[in-house]
Amino acid sequence: MSFLDVKDLKIHFPTDDGLVKSVDGLSFGVERGKTLGIVGESGSGKSVTSLGVLGLHKGGPAKISGEIWLDGEELIGASAEHVRGLRGKKMAMIFQDPLSSMHPYYTVGHQIIEAYRIHNDVTKQVARKHAVDMLGRVGIPEPGRRVDSYPHEFSGGMRQRAMIAMALSCDPELLIADEPTTALDVTVQAQILDLMRDLQREFDSALIVITHDLGVVAELSDDILVMYAGKCVEYGSADDIFYRPEHPYTWGLLGSMPRLDREPTERLMPIKGSPPSLINVPPGCAFSPRCPYAERTGGRAETEAPLLAETEGGHLVRCHMDRTERRDLWENEIKPVLETQ
Repeated sequence: MSFLDVKDLKIHFPTDDGLVKSVDGLSFGVERGKTLGIVGESGSGKSVTSLGVLGLHKGGPAKISGEIWLDGEELIGASAEHVRGLRGKKMAMIFQDPLSSMHPYYTVGHQIIEAYRIHNDVTKQVARKHAVDMLGRVGIPEPGRRVDSYPHEFSGGMRQRAMIAMALSCDPELLIADEPTTALDVTVQAQILDLMRDLQREFDSALIVITHDLGVVAELSDDILVMYAGKCVEYGSADDIFYRPEHPYTWGLLGSMPRLDREPTERLMPIKGSPPSLINVPPGCAFSPRCPYAERTGGRAETEAPLLAETEGGHLVRCHMDRTERRDLWENEIKPVLETQ
């Protein structure tokens, strides 16, 4: 069993229009010291999954089933109070927008001190020194002075660093980063990714990075989970996903990613169409209305939901096409086009 094990997780939301199946049977695991990247378009269920792991849907309208095991402890059946006690100490999250995630009324230092004292029986003076140390460790200049600054007095990159300091203040064993570099300029993005990698090595924590940016997961991840319409459509090592991908949706994501390492010769290849409604997911393969290869399945893509099957060495793919055909398409049609972009 991994440090974090998620098994057949389903998170559904009842609405007036019907049941929104945001996460629909997701399974994955993460070991200590390893990084899992979860990628997919907006609305694929990435963030809902992370909030589910943290227990932030408890007490709300969501219908949750499946299993979430954290260090041998099952969380879905645990009380909301118990899971709340684990947040911050055992698991923590870096949220997508630090300006809206941090309280504007309190100083950055006050918020780190509060998070630290909830889980540690220390004085305010000790907690303040710890907050200053953490701000220094994440690269904020003059931490002894900036600890008394408010979130709006920080730049976007500094706020993200402060959010990381807050998340790491209690040395969590599981860290979830939801779009950690969104809205940051490229140089600051690189600094934040380097920082997260260094801190993960230092704390030996399990890390989940949720993003739509394949460049971010290429930089950080050991394994990658590709989500579409609330399900995993491909799972494998970073090498599998970038060099031997087998799902047409993954090919589409790779084709729509800009390349800076060579002179572009053609336009990017967007994935045609839009993600499906999670209330009315298409029968059969959810990706089939957008898939250029759906006609190769003899009609199965429109009527029969494909199973997530292992191709080799832990590489999992949810597709009706024969593996030999997928490999042939990748090597002879998809890969040569991507290499000219």
